[in-house]
Amino acid sequence: MSSGLEAIFRWMHVFAGIIWIGHLYFFNWVNGAMAAQLDGPTKKAVVPELMPRALFWFRWGAAWTWITGVLLLLLVYYMGEQTLDDPAAGWSGGTFAMVAVAFLAVFLYDTLWKTGLAGNVRAAVIVTFILLSAVVALFVYVGGFSPRGTLIHTGTMFGTAMAFNVWFRIWPAQQKIIRAVKNGDAPDASLVKLAGLRSKHNTYMSVPLLWAMLGQHTTYFFGGNLGIPSAYYWVAWLVIIVIGWHIVFQCYRKSGKVKGF
Repeated sequence: MSSGLEAIFRWMHVFAGIIWIGHLYFFNWVNGAMAAQLDGPTKKAVVPELMPRALFWFRWGAAWTWITGVLLLLLVYYMGEQTLDDPAAGWSGGTFAMVAVAFLAVFLYDTLWKTGLAGNVRAAVIVTFILLSAVVALFVYVGGFSPRGTLIHTGTMFGTAMAFNVWFRIWPAQQKIIRAVKNGDAPDASLVKLAGLRSKHNTYMSVPLLWAMLGQHTTYFFGGNLGIPSAYYWVAWLVIIVIGWHIVFQCYRKSGKVKGF
């Protein structure tokens, strides 16, 4: 029965994720550059028709990706006992604490990026990565997580932050932006900046998240290969995250060079 549920939830998870992340990449690598070329009257005609439709699939794709992801986490990692490096030892207080961190770290992230530090992107990224590295290490040494458990809870942390951004930062801001454009008014610049920044954050988190989702199939980097010690597989995971961020950076660079006919 559990195997059947896992197959159904995984199918739903991937389908909803394609809808969500597909729209995320469309907004960031296609629509943004195109919309910048539109004049005022064209934006007034196009934006109120296009964006509500796209944002409907975007936000509900995010919701169902997160919901089915949590169901899979419960079924595969908690009921299936894949969370811990030593399942026989049982969950400790540290394990419960680090599971809570995976779901609640979004509030620290949100607070950090609302401070003055957000004005210095390089500094904010460095601080964010230091905090991320600390949490990943704590997953291992305090939570007692297995390599798969470490990957999936990092992915849970990213996915929760991304879904939060969609529903509580991007969507509320976009509603006001769309109404302003429809009325022929200039949108609030702070809302445009907020929606754009959080959408960019989601794009950067999405590529490492995809790796974390494939955690069942990425054992090559769990230690023993390429000189990676088994005890420090989590460092390799941090390197993979940085590589994922660089891939996104290069995609942004390319998106600005693609032109229409």
